[in-house]
Amino acid sequence: MQPRVRDGGDQVAAFVIHTRPYRETSQLVEVFSAELGRLTLVAKGSRAARSPLKGVLQPFARLALSWRGRGDLKTLTRAEPLGLPRRLAGDRLFYGLYLNELVYYLLESGSPFPEVFEAYAEALTLLVDTPVPELPLRRFEFLLLEALGYAVDFEITADEEAPVLPDCLYGFERELGFVARERTPDPANLFLGAHLHAFAEHRFDSPAILQAAKRFSRLALQPYLGHRRLRSRELFLKRKVSSKE
Repeated sequence: MQPRVRDGGDQVAAFVIHTRPYRETSQLVEVFSAELGRLTLVAKGSRAARSPLKGVLQPFARLALSWRGRGDLKTLTRAEPLGLPRRLAGDRLFYGLYLNELVYYLLESGSPFPEVFEAYAEALTLLVDTPVPELPLRRFEFLLLEALGYAVDFEITADEEAPVLPDCLYGFERELGFVARERTPDPANLFLGAHLHAFAEHRFDSPAILQAAKRFSRLALQPYLGHRRLRSRELFLKRKVSSKE
């Protein structure tokens, strides 16, 4: 178990999920730790040329951090790498940024989510060299929904409490679940029963299941994201357009 970090206390493992300039040479750093959740730290002078923090506060790198202060905005006092940083390139870079945006927007500041932290760390590791980079994304999205308290029964229909049959179609209704449907005005809401069974087992072992899981995750996460625009998604789509020109 990691030690609880107190004012001027021990270091704790965390990831940087977002940074932005603060005053002349400093940064506001959003970090995600297992024990204390998401926190905002001030990294004083970290943008200065000779700062010991320069180049350390990078995304996707597991760091040992310590800070001082008892208010909402604490001051970072030390940051050291824990192992080599994960090098994400191409599409995988945008996938990693997408994970960071989900953590930043959906997890309440100051609330620990240790199971999400471990899933996030595992997803980053898999993104480096897995042959199917969409797989860790889908696994993380499903676990995140569970951590947020969004429990969906993939094996029993919400309206009749009947077993989901592999060869039947089911429509997804927010705040309710899945109901038997032959058709729906929005095809994105329609799912094959066999895919729902795979969702229940967190099994994403075919392109068709991965695609269906992506549709479900977008539908289920939308109420939490609201009207926020995911920068990672915009950059990813822009890259795809540029590559075709």
